[in-house]
Amino acid sequence: MDWREGEGAAGGGVEGPEEGGAVVPAGLEALLARCSAMYPGQPNPLQVTAVLKYWLGGPDPLDYISMYANPGNPKLNIPPHWHYVSFGCSDLHGDGRVHEQTGPESPSGFGFELTMRLKREEGEKSPPTWPAAIMQALAKYVFQSESILCVGDHVSWHCPLDNSESRVQHMLMAEDPQLGSVSTPNGNVQFVQIVGVTTEELRAAQHWNGVGVLDIMKRMPSAGGPWLVTDMRRGESIYELEPSVAEEVENGIENEGSNLSGVSSRIIWAETELGSTMTPLSAYSPKTQTEQESELLPRITHVESEQIKTTLQKGLMQGGGKSCMAQNKETSSEVNVEGNVATSDSAELFVTRRLESLHLSINLESGALLPLALRGRLKHGRHFTFKSVVDVSAVTLVSPAVAGAFVDASCPYAVRGPWLQIFIPDDFLPTLVEDLADLADPDEVTLPATFRWPNRKLTITIVAEEA
Repeated sequence: MDWREGEGAAGGGVEGPEEGGAVVPAGLEALLARCSAMYPGQPNPLQVTAVLKYWLGGPDPLDYISMYANPGNPKLNIPPHWHYVSFGCSDLHGDGRVHEQTGPESPSGFGFELTMRLKREEGEKSPPTWPAAIMQALAKYVFQSESILCVGDHVSWHCPLDNSESRVQHMLMAEDPQLGSVSTPNGNVQFVQIVGVTTEELRAAQHWNGVGVLDIMKRMPSAGGPWLVTDMRRGESIYELEPSVAEEVENGIENEGSNLSGVSSRIIWAETELGSTMTPLSAYSPKTQTEQESELLPRITHVESEQIKTTLQKGLMQGGGKSCMAQNKETSSEVNVEGNVATSDSAELFVTRRLESLHLSINLESGALLPLALRGRLKHGRHFTFKSVVDVSAVTLVSPAVAGAFVDASCPYAVRGPWLQIFIPDDFLPTLVEDLADLADPDEVTLPATFRWPNRKLTITIVAEEA
């Protein structure tokens, strides 16, 4: 990326209808008009631009990221801040060079652009550029995975967003309170705002839902306020700012469940005889561990790989999963989530194989979400998927209420191609919830941790993260 000051997006040399001597494509023009209406006194905002455009082979999908100075609103207790707006997740050009051409009634490109509001420090004359780097990183994820970022989604970042000592280390996605949505000649665009959150707030979003956490933050000026302004100096989570929030979140989990339907993970499985043991992966030397993973992972052909990628985009029949392009409010995702597993015509080409017993091995970060999957998903008649980052295999926990599964009480563990399903009956769920409750606080877990239920022929081992 290159830093350019005082040069509007139209100065990037893109092709399109001529407007006042500058070449501005229709899709880009509509977005610029929306920003200009809100910032009439800033026709040429500071801007980060991709030196080599994406359609010419450049690495950065976003053509431009404009940075506006927003005065805030003292009456609403909203501080002055920098307002970042991306251009490139939607179809700017309308000629097929980046996105497929669609009509004006369809989503433009991926259907959204990213924004972020960063509290302006006293005496700060120009906006920091690190938010632009984060926006490019998120855009790369979207382009590579074709997973849409939607309002309520969360992003596990595991590092202060500005590489400082800040507690703000993750992100939630909200609708930009001022820009909202806009119709362009190339389709509709929603402005999705990045909101910096603490680890505690990320966990609340995972175990409950992102929209609920955002609503709490909106009523707390110190946590973001109505416009959800990120303050990297914020030292307190919503729980510390308002202790009664803990009960509110807990009630939400209990009554509504979680709308997080899956995560990516390092997960492997093996069929084992009852009473036998499998040495946890972390106990092996690096070479032996790699060999063990290779032996245990399901073998898949290229055709199977493409088929499972298709099924991972859809969602179990009537199980509450939809893509964000046709989002229903019950489902959320996070970066590193490929989607939900689905039954489909292609999946029917796989032979279903019943397993007599099962041993799962899963990394700590993903395993820590097992209590969420049980309490927030299966207890409410939903499903939860762990998608392997090693290959395209996936493991789905299924409740009795989920239709379209190929497991049931008589066959609780079964594999179809690289897709493993685990049926959790209602009478087993409370036991799992109680036995795995300590995983909700991963810092207190001693690794490797193995849990066994011999009467169910099930073993789960939690192992350390990969170095």
